Amino acid sequence: MIFRAFLLRRNRVHNDTKYDLLAIGAHPDDIEVGTGGVLIGLNKRGCRCGLVILTRGEMGTGGSPAERVREAEAAAKVMGADVLAVFDWGDTRLEDNYERRLEIARIIRQARPRTILAPYPQVGHGRRQSHADHVAAGVITINASNLASLKKIDLPGDPHLVARTFHYFLPPGVPPDFVVDITPHFDQWIKALSAHQSQFLNPEKSKDYIEHLTAMARSFGLQARCKYGQGFSSTEPILVEDIMTLAEHSPE
Repeated sequence: MIFRAFLLRRNRVHNDTKYDLLAIGAHPDDIEVGTGGVLIGLNKRGCRCGLVILTRGEMGTGGSPAERVREAEAAAKVMGADVLAVFDWGDTRLEDNYERRLEIARIIRQARPRTILAPYPQVGHGRRQSHADHVAAGVITINASNLASLKKIDLPGDPHLVARTFHYFLPPGVPPDFVVDITPHFDQWIKALSAHQSQFLNPEKSKDYIEHLTAMARSFGLQARCKYGQGFSSTEPILVEDIMTLAEHSPE
């Protein structure tokens, strides 16, 4: 089921509207938390980024579903991205099935992104387990990408092969394969996070979530020797033609 408020927006994505990157999240604030700084940087470079949200976040402590979707729309404007679709697939009840794969595959064919960012598709180990919705979102994305590339499947549009899919929300014990330096975009990233007032600026919540997310970005940055970063996993090896280019981009 597609959240009605965004049905018309989704239909504006035609086959001739191409996006460089598609970011997929299980909840209205996931994309901002895991990839927001990266999306801001890409927008400044002229890349077009589309967002797909799979649930309305109705199980969150703060905010109604409608409020949370409005906050996601406001955050997208800060990041320079477009919300392409918001689905109502059940917060805490998100599951992978064929119909949902087809829905996301349809969007992939319409948006035709070169790159997709999605949550890590496996359960982690340790005290802080992965959120089941995040894992499901990652699995749906992987399966949908495969369907979008098939010639014989009953979907509108031409087949589309996504060049790369990278995963965020890495569970404990899973190191990033690479870290993107978001230091130049840090302040704007915080502004995008702050658009989710019901989640991150809610006086009824005792935890300082902005401070917590800042610490996470600092942790990724320390691993890559920059101030603030966002980490990603790649399920496939990343081809490097010249190994010395890695040294050129490494901070002193």
